[in-house]
Amino acid sequence: LLPVDYNINSIYPNPFNPITTISFSIPQSGMVSLKVYDITGRVTTTLKDEYMSVGYYNINWDASSFPSGIYFVKMVSDNFTDTKKLMLIK
Repeated sequence: LLPVDYNINSIYPNPFNPITTISFSIPQSGMVSLKVYDITGRVTTTLKDEYMSVGYYNINWDASSFPSGIYFVKMVSDNFTDTKKLMLIK
């Protein structure tokens, strides 16, 4: 089955310490940007910024070098943007 919508499907576990898995889907091949922002809006990590094919994907974020707090993962592709909240608890 191929995805029909762009989506950040799940973030598990959330809250997490120190690694979480971000699942997302892409219904159309194209450039995909997946970045993590801190509470002040500063980019802390770029997980993906590349051309990707249609499909379902999982990516791990290892936040062991970051302080506890609230973070946001933002996915941008084509005319789609989605943001989800993450909570790192150490």
